[in-house]
Amino acid sequence: MTLKIGNFEFNSRLFLGTGKYRNFEEQKGAVEASETEVLTFAVRRMNIFDENQPDLLEALDLSRYKLLPNTAGAYTAEEAVRTAKLAHASGLCDMIKVEVIGCQKTLLPDPIETLKATEILLNEGMTVLVYTSDDVVLARKLQAMGCHAIMPGASPIGSGLGIINPVNLHHIIEQATVPVIVDAGLGSPKDVAFAMELGADGVLMNSAVAYSEDPIKMSRAMKLAVEAGRLGYEAKRMPAKLTATASSPLTGLLTS
Repeated sequence: MTLKIGNFEFNSRLFLGTGKYRNFEEQKGAVEASETEVLTFAVRRMNIFDENQPDLLEALDLSRYKLLPNTAGAYTAEEAVRTAKLAHASGLCDMIKVEVIGCQKTLLPDPIETLKATEILLNEGMTVLVYTSDDVVLARKLQAMGCHAIMPGASPIGSGLGIINPVNLHHIIEQATVPVIVDAGLGSPKDVAFAMELGADGVLMNSAVAYSEDPIKMSRAMKLAVEAGRLGYEAKRMPAKLTATASSPLTGLLTS
């Protein structure tokens, strides 16, 4: 089944960030290996009104992808809204990822400013995806407000620690009324498969791919992990238990 976010539909459940790569060859190869349909980028790190795109994005065939600009670098709702409106005015995409940081050390989002920015941008008619912590209540409030997807962090941005609170993530997914895209902190294909097995609708990757020794191979690994995890979730794993069960039937055994 396709992933639906607002009026958009995607076959790939892997969103890929475009920053932090060592060179264009690695970035282009990673993007292609991922088979992603959504590329994310920080609006404040590029001149979005320059058709030449003075960034590594300039050499990609952007007609093949939906662009998901984010408001990274914003510390207030006002800053986030201003950045989102700039991206919207550029005509790049109607989707926006709201990111309002509340702590410089952990880069965790500010819940109050995030709620404010989300409400304003929804009233502007944008398709709003929201970066949030693994706070179950905040996730519910964002959904009740009408956001189109929630993006809880697995752990601090760029940490590679993986999913540090699977219980909260489970509850967010279980109660979700919109797609849940796990964002931030995933470090390996194992983390990605785990997120998808928990029932996440997708994942967003950047640092784990860009900072690996071979971003192209890692990007393909992440793609396969998304697919394997999703299939595992849909197949529904066997129940876990503390006792053994023989693999072969015990009835009808030959006796001496």
